[in-house]
Amino acid sequence: MADQMNYECVDCGNTAQASADADQAPECCGKPMQEQEPLQVCQAPAGAEHSRFDDLEDPCDDGRAGT
Repeated sequence: MADQMNYECVDCGNTAQASADADQAPECCGKPMQEQEPLQVCQAPAGAEHSRFDDLEDPCDDGRAGT
């Protein structure tokens, strides 16, 4: 499978994909689209249960205090 590159139009925000070995970027609004940066891997944990080990900023209310 060929690698795909993501492109975004700076004028209207449309996105497109093209083959990484293409000669030029796709056009939109009469201009070449800009290549998007690849998304960074998310470093934040998926849920609060997993974040308590690393993030000790605020106290955790686990419900044992009552009303």
